[in-house]
Amino acid sequence: MSAPGVLPSSGHAAPGSGTVVELPDLAGWRPRLVASDLDGTLLDSTGAVAPRTRAALEACWDAGIPVVGVTGRGPRLLDSVREALDGRGIAVLAQGGYVVDLERDEVLRTVGLPREQAMAVIERIEEVTGDLVIAVEDAAEQAEARRPLRVQHGFDWPYPEPAHLLPRSHVLPEGAVLKVFLRSSSLGQDELLARAKRVVDPAAAEVTHAGLGFIEVLPPGITKATGLAVALARYGVEFGDVLVFGDMPNDLPMITAVAEAGGHAVAVANAHPAVRAAAPGLTSGNDAAGVARYLEAVLGV
Repeated sequence: MSAPGVLPSSGHAAPGSGTVVELPDLAGWRPRLVASDLDGTLLDSTGAVAPRTRAALEACWDAGIPVVGVTGRGPRLLDSVREALDGRGIAVLAQGGYVVDLERDEVLRTVGLPREQAMAVIERIEEVTGDLVIAVEDAAEQAEARRPLRVQHGFDWPYPEPAHLLPRSHVLPEGAVLKVFLRSSSLGQDELLARAKRVVDPAAAEVTHAGLGFIEVLPPGITKATGLAVALARYGVEFGDVLVFGDMPNDLPMITAVAEAGGHAVAVANAHPAVRAAAPGLTSGNDAAGVARYLEAVLGV
């Protein structure tokens, strides 16, 4: 069990996580909502909300600015996400496939990928990657949603949490899945994602990665941008009024949506090169309280 405000962590500090970035003058614009990825962005490398970051979040809430956590983590980790966000506002989980109002304990969105569709996508990807090892997060409407992952023997899950270890033929449940994780023994995550994107029709599934050594297969149309849109609709806020932070390719949809709408999109110093290229703004690394530093500059605290 994680400590309060701490998500299970692989303990890996990314290059640049301790880098301090000198910020420009950010006075004169104030967001109506702040959205942030959690792992590698808002949280430090131990999975904790640092005291400086907690104080910056409090400053947002005191100013009447909602903070939305937007994470790839699924509903099995909802309690830890709730603690990290102090139980306030709305959280977007599972790359956008599961959105919950933390204060009302109300699920605003849950989308599953049918078993047969998931199997077809996996087979299509394996045609260009070779055999892959899989893990599955059950769809939120199923009883297993808050229980451990279903993991094929040999997957090498990076987090210290319980998992159902199963043979390949039993990993996919009978019903829909929230997402599928695919790991290769020979291909890195960027190459694996590139090959998957070449052969997977977006109408069949979304594919992405969160920097953990494997890729994720999601229901079509499920991204952090579409998940964040659910939260924005509840608050009556447009993408152009959002300040967003991220670090990995799974953050690109929301980074792009905010930037294109005229909001402020910011990468942390430890971000993937693709995110740094897409985000107009840059802040310090996650172990240097990069999100907090940027919020302090924006809010003048």
